[in-house]
Amino acid sequence: MPLTVHEAATAHAPTLAARRIAELGDRARVCGLYDALGAPMYHDLATYDDPETRALLTAVRAAPGAVLDLAAGSGRFTLPLLAIGRQVTALDLSDDMLALLKTALDRAPASMRERCTVVRGDMSRFDLGARFPHILLGTTSLSLLDEDGRAGLYRGVLAHLAEGGRFLLTVLERGDGDGPDETAVRVTGAGGTVYELYEYWPAGAGSRTVTLLPADPPPGDSPVMVCTDRVAVLDLPRLEAELTASGLTITSRQLLSPPGERHRVTLLTTEASG
Repeated sequence: MPLTVHEAATAHAPTLAARRIAELGDRARVCGLYDALGAPMYHDLATYDDPETRALLTAVRAAPGAVLDLAAGSGRFTLPLLAIGRQVTALDLSDDMLALLKTALDRAPASMRERCTVVRGDMSRFDLGARFPHILLGTTSLSLLDEDGRAGLYRGVLAHLAEGGRFLLTVLERGDGDGPDETAVRVTGAGGTVYELYEYWPAGAGSRTVTLLPADPPPGDSPVMVCTDRVAVLDLPRLEAELTASGLTITSRQLLSPPGERHRVTLLTTEASG
């Protein structure tokens, strides 16, 4: 959830992110990663050539058919899926993220646009009146839902899986139990903007806080956008237990990150239980 200016500046004080926000003082304009102000920054950092995207594309290529991309956002998976010739339904609840996806589709070849259906909807309760051989959900998206929301998601997935279809989802965990509570890195967006990216994630914590802002804000008193969100953490054993209880069978687990990295991403392949 987006933090207020006061929360962002004092949460977990004295973290590096809190100190940086305090330095900006009244210039800081705190927003969420997925709202109207934060979505363009999030989109600028979206990558279409990372291990997670490549693994999902490889899995989809193994069988023909249309794809339902849940929590599609600005098109991190949708656009590559369209590029390999798939029919894609992209569902997301955020108007701001979907606006970015639609802008990208407007710039794409007509053959890609014609194969994409964009739907504003809640992944915890959706009814599209169709079934899909492939349903996808990436990394932190599942962590945006509480237990009831996840139960609704699993019901929706089962109602929309074609016979023999697969639900592919990834889970993010901490992979370095002895690493620092907070990391700070500089990252460059697709448009060339350099950002400071902070992550406060103590080992074993039930949530992590991500803060993103321009690395070189303009001088003077002009506002500086600071995107920050606290995201719940869902560990693999709990997720697997929930999937199994909901009626989904886990058919494979694939670790997508090298051992010992801070971010451990696992791809789960599931099917409706017989």
